[in-house]
Amino acid sequence: MKKLFTTICLVFECMLTVSAEETILPLIQNVQAYESLSLNGEWNYIVDVQEEGYYDYRMNPTPWGFFRNAKPQRPEDLIEYDFDKSPTMHIPGDWNTQDERLFFYEGTVWFKKSFQLPSSKEEKSGVETNHRRLLYFGAVNYDCHVWVNSKKVGHHIGGFTPFNFDVTDLLKEGENIVIVKVDNKRHAEDVPTQIFDWWNYGGITRDVRLVKVPTAFFGNSTEVASQERSLASVATPSYIEDYSLQLMKGEVKDKQRKILVKVQLSEPLEGHLITVNIPELKLSLPLLTNAKGWASDIISVPAKKLSLWSPDNPKCYRVEIKHYMTNIADSIGFRTIETRGKQILLNGQPIFLKGISIHNEKPNGGGRANSAEDAYTLLSWAKELGCNFVRLAHYPHHEEMVREAEKMGILVWSEIPVYWTIAWKNRKTYENAQNQLRDMISRDHNRANVIIWSIANETPHSKERDTFLGNLAKYARSLDDTRLISMAMEVTGASNYVNRLNDNMNQYVDVVSFNQYIGWYRDVNDAPKMKWEIPYNKPVIVSEFGGGAKYGYHGAKNQRWTEEFQENLYRENCAMLDKIDGLAGTTPWILKDFRSPRRVLPDVQDYYNRKGLVSDKGEKKKAFYVLQKWYANK
Repeated sequence: MKKLFTTICLVFECMLTVSAEETILPLIQNVQAYESLSLNGEWNYIVDVQEEGYYDYRMNPTPWGFFRNAKPQRPEDLIEYDFDKSPTMHIPGDWNTQDERLFFYEGTVWFKKSFQLPSSKEEKSGVETNHRRLLYFGAVNYDCHVWVNSKKVGHHIGGFTPFNFDVTDLLKEGENIVIVKVDNKRHAEDVPTQIFDWWNYGGITRDVRLVKVPTAFFGNSTEVASQERSLASVATPSYIEDYSLQLMKGEVKDKQRKILVKVQLSEPLEGHLITVNIPELKLSLPLLTNAKGWASDIISVPAKKLSLWSPDNPKCYRVEIKHYMTNIADSIGFRTIETRGKQILLNGQPIFLKGISIHNEKPNGGGRANSAEDAYTLLSWAKELGCNFVRLAHYPHHEEMVREAEKMGILVWSEIPVYWTIAWKNRKTYENAQNQLRDMISRDHNRANVIIWSIANETPHSKERDTFLGNLAKYARSLDDTRLISMAMEVTGASNYVNRLNDNMNQYVDVVSFNQYIGWYRDVNDAPKMKWEIPYNKPVIVSEFGGGAKYGYHGAKNQRWTEEFQENLYRENCAMLDKIDGLAGTTPWILKDFRSPRRVLPDVQDYYNRKGLVSDKGEKKKAFYVLQKWYANK
């Protein structure tokens, strides 16, 4: 009877563990600034086609799931899986390119990682400090559940944004185990939706870290000088969760520029001292938190002392933020971005955005890009092309991509995957899109090179769509009003040789952007005849144009798939675009050939979209040099 009771209790505990959904913490800013244990490397994996590791045969969550990492305790015990005897896969990475059996696979794969956590003694210097440990994922595609030492940590949906959980209380000295259930099946209500023109790489595709976040135990106190005394009273561990430093727009007054500084603690603690230092500028700003744990103020800087970030001068300053015993550092550039009529102004001066679109795929071959080396190679090709701007399509790319671009002086358009026909009436779909927008902005809002938040690509017009996207635009501005909002629209008012842009979303965006494919989905000979009507007094970006070619395939300029066809298409399009009133930039489609299940033509596409100016092996096509020459004259 006692054994039966113990078993029942165990089952009940497991059911609670499976069903519990912990709230994901707000994303910690600048995760690189903290001491962390990398969990990258080899992870065991189990392919679970029918999700028997999560559901029983009635499709109810099972208390005996793979997350228990169970081992037989007696000879008669039946356990039909074993992570330790299963193969390994490198993380970060996608399963499609690491296991040939999984090239087309869409479904569930379980991952398991063991790691050692040494004993940690907190430092003492008059008062006691502590720390929390956050389990941080750069991205997991698409739907994932996470367990630590068989206890449910949480659930995340979305394949391209980071998330973190506080796992402090679940860890132990010695061996610890993380298990992740990843499911990349497509659904109509997802973001992106059921169909999209890129490869659905599944897996833990970006870095995994166990981040050690220093905290101090504080009580609520409005007296800065009494903070040390308040430590003894109690209880709330707090750390710097987020911060923002942005150069304010407007004319320079009294020869001073102003930097708006905001800092957020992880807890709503009032009266706490935070100090922001910019050593090179010899600036130090003390801040006090309000009742919500926020602190903000404005720093005045002599204009002649502040070197502004730009493609020609990608200057960043070391910024230090201190909260009691926590001192973190970041490298931040200062610039302004705004519009005036049909111009885009960077630091108050008009700029033409010489861009290219890029997918987050490895530069030489397929697979999800996830390293600084991948980023540098792709961005170096863009620089060679003459670009000062990249459109990171159609979802947030890995963080190293944005940071490398900032170092290299490349401006960035960052986008969420609200792509094609989203479920506009579905409340959960909107919440999903809004969460991805929030996390994209949260991660990169201190990167000076990010100038455009994009909320959608090629979406069909409807009242429901306008409401959905209009709300996203307003939400983006509520989070960050220092950047421009745009989206890739479609030209729907074509009549003979006149293309008229007519989109209700024009009222929500700062920059009017649209995709057009004269020469690919319409005869290239029409390009010289085309006229464009864009009835909005806003800057214009042609966010996509182009056509496909297989590297090394040559022929007449009217022969599809030849390099000569693509070369002529670019030549005719560049001449046509020069005639568009208010053209402020372009991001042709696309830098590099990328994998897509929609591109099935044998011996030409072979599951690659061939619109790249560079092949999947890194070879430059003839059209590359047409665009390079055009940009050199801009």
